[in-house]
Amino acid sequence: MVWGRDMKAPQGHLPAFALLFALGACTPFTGTQSPSGTVAAPAAAPAPPTAEAPATEIETPTPLSSAVAAHFKRVENQRLADGLLRTDPRPADVPFAARDLEDVFVRVALHDEYTFVGNRLVEQKTPAPLRRWRGPVRMRLQFGDSVPEPMQRADTRLVSQFAARLGALTGHPVSVTQGSANFHVLVLDETERRAIGPQLRRLIPGIDQTTQDVVTNLPRSVSCLVLAFSRSGTDIYTDAVAVIRAELPDLSRMACYHEELAQGMGLPNDSPRARPSLFNDAAEFAVLTAMDEYLLRMLYDPRLRPGMREPEARPIIRRIASEVMGGES
Repeated sequence: MVWGRDMKAPQGHLPAFALLFALGACTPFTGTQSPSGTVAAPAAAPAPPTAEAPATEIETPTPLSSAVAAHFKRVENQRLADGLLRTDPRPADVPFAARDLEDVFVRVALHDEYTFVGNRLVEQKTPAPLRRWRGPVRMRLQFGDSVPEPMQRADTRLVSQFAARLGALTGHPVSVTQGSANFHVLVLDETERRAIGPQLRRLIPGIDQTTQDVVTNLPRSVSCLVLAFSRSGTDIYTDAVAVIRAELPDLSRMACYHEELAQGMGLPNDSPRARPSLFNDAAEFAVLTAMDEYLLRMLYDPRLRPGMREPEARPIIRRIASEVMGGES
């Protein structure tokens, strides 16, 4: 996720793959209409990071990486001062009902935020089919040499716990492995990320140059991203790569893990209607919220199928949203 812009790209850019990007955009939150129609004021200063947050700030060994780290530290401090990056997953000040959940699911799961126009990626919200994984999701963390050992250990614990949580929420097998993986999580500093092209080609054979350039030429406004692919050319994911900037301070890095790994399960879009949620460009929340948990449960409900579009899926989504909310409308 980015404290700048969250970008998801469409399927079909590669001959052999369906493709999704997620780069999180975060414009300042100043209070807005909540999904349930009530007006919510800006949040109070967020609570400290939870116990699952990474425990150590990164050491920055190069002037370039030091400048990047200083930038993202300033960004995080400003967001905290503005009451953003909240760590309360069930905020009482942002209520929502089943109808809100239905609408948010359609916006987040059945729309793309970005599309390719030629070789350019442009912001253009478009309807999309439902996409998700069919086979087990096997995540593997790979750290650049710049990442200190204490941070590697802390982040590995965080991602392992979060993967288990994603599996429990979706009912779909999700795990962290040191062996063969299909969801690669790369934690890299600026220099390492700029040189990642050959490794991307090894991890995702057939990846095209335009997609590689999105990663290697990542602007400083973007803190992380996820790309998901389908080898079969269908709406079923078979591979994914998340890229996390190693220079991020602890809370922002935790937010990246939460959003990118969750989005890589099949929730490609952001929406200002999604509150309380990570899937909102405002960066109001830094952790998976109760609404996000419901969205993940709904995404893997067997009554929904990959390839479904809104007209067919909407009545089913309405029933599921009512059920997960306990019948509340």
